[in-house]
Amino acid sequence: MRQDTSNRSAKSLILAAVLLLILLILSGINPYDRATWVLEVFPILIAFPIVIASYRRFPLTNLLYLSIFFHAVVLMIGGAYTYARVPFGFEIAELLNLSRNPYDKIGHFAQGFVPALIAREILIRGQHINGKKMLTFIVVCIVLAISASYELIEWAAALIMGQGADEFLGTQGDQWDTQSDMFFALIGAISALLLCSNTHDKQLKNLLKP
Repeated sequence: MRQDTSNRSAKSLILAAVLLLILLILSGINPYDRATWVLEVFPILIAFPIVIASYRRFPLTNLLYLSIFFHAVVLMIGGAYTYARVPFGFEIAELLNLSRNPYDKIGHFAQGFVPALIAREILIRGQHINGKKMLTFIVVCIVLAISASYELIEWAAALIMGQGADEFLGTQGDQWDTQSDMFFALIGAISALLLCSNTHDKQLKNLLKP
């Protein structure tokens, strides 16, 4: 039974990997701005080989694989259109009567949601932290550190590229864009912990069964 489950998981991962590659290629065929596309999908180019190479030695929970997949989709859409021009974002802005395209906030929410699950899984499996309260605190701290690091990368891109970094930054004239990006990452992390911890624990328990 366990072998059958493992085989199904492997087939699902292969299917998801193929689909992800197809979507990545499609997103890069005719992006709005090629440099922005490269910058936005670069995390996928780093994470994808690591996830595939580590599957046998360090398989992840299905919840985490699924979350990583959808985060990659968010990044590819943002890279293809640029975050300020994603059509779905304009629909949200019209629905909520917003003055700007909010799709980048979806990206930063995912930037908090998915790393929270990644950090949680690594910390639990490595038995690095005892106690749920301390685990929650450390996971949130890790997410905020990642978010702050990303904002520093955006700052560096702005200094190096000058006007050419506008599409990558996607601030849309918002002077508080950096702070709100980090806030949405925080919301994403807290949402992941509140909504997914029980499911995550169950999947970890099944995954780690001898």
